[in-house]
Amino acid sequence: MQDISAKMVERIAAILRLLAAGDDRGASLQLIAETLDLKKPTAHRILSALSDNGLVFQDMTTRNYRLGHAAAVLGRTAFEQDIAGAARASLMRLAALSGDTAFASAIEGPAAICVAREVGDFPIRTLTLSVGDRRPLGVGAGSLALLAALPDAAVERALKRNEAWLRDFQGFDAASLRERVAETRARGYAENDGRIVSGMAGVAVPVLDVDGLPLAALSLAAIRDRMTPERIPGLVQALRTEAALVAAHLRHPRVAAA
Repeated sequence: MQDISAKMVERIAAILRLLAAGDDRGASLQLIAETLDLKKPTAHRILSALSDNGLVFQDMTTRNYRLGHAAAVLGRTAFEQDIAGAARASLMRLAALSGDTAFASAIEGPAAICVAREVGDFPIRTLTLSVGDRRPLGVGAGSLALLAALPDAAVERALKRNEAWLRDFQGFDAASLRERVAETRARGYAENDGRIVSGMAGVAVPVLDVDGLPLAALSLAAIRDRMTPERIPGLVQALRTEAALVAAHLRHPRVAAA
């Protein structure tokens, strides 16, 4: 195992503390380097290693660095960034209401990560994602809801960064995802029509911060026969109601929990 000096550990800890002490906008590379008296290449090297391990991620909109969900799992440092905890009650209600599987996905750079899942009581279960699974933004209902909620410039950065990764998913490329983003924005919610797993479908809405940027997405998935045009509007309305509650919980955890 590579020897890690005490000084390097101190630098890593200092960066994590700085990000934990800040707000949910994160911190730029320059701010981190200046605040901790680090050379920018040194700070960038540490941040890259932390990002590779899920401890931090670079926001696609602001280019700032923020704590990743691996850091939330390890320390639960900032509860408002713990999407899984904030969404748990909502997922339970959605699964109970619909009988289907409810998911919470969070945005981490150009990826969506499943952070929580609740299974409904319908006999045929839809377990297309497990907690911890990552997909490129745009692949899957929750992931598409996140991508469509980003500003255009951030959408393009994500598509460029995911160009190689998207080749792992048949039928997904930058051009088709641009079309799906436009459709999602016009429709008001994201839809997965079985492109990933045949016979399975889903709908999703984003959880937005005070600036209208996506923090997470809530989705419901079921066998395709259950996602009928008559049923979808009610599911989308339930998702929107819960997304608003999750957003409030993230902003004011104690008030929302009361």
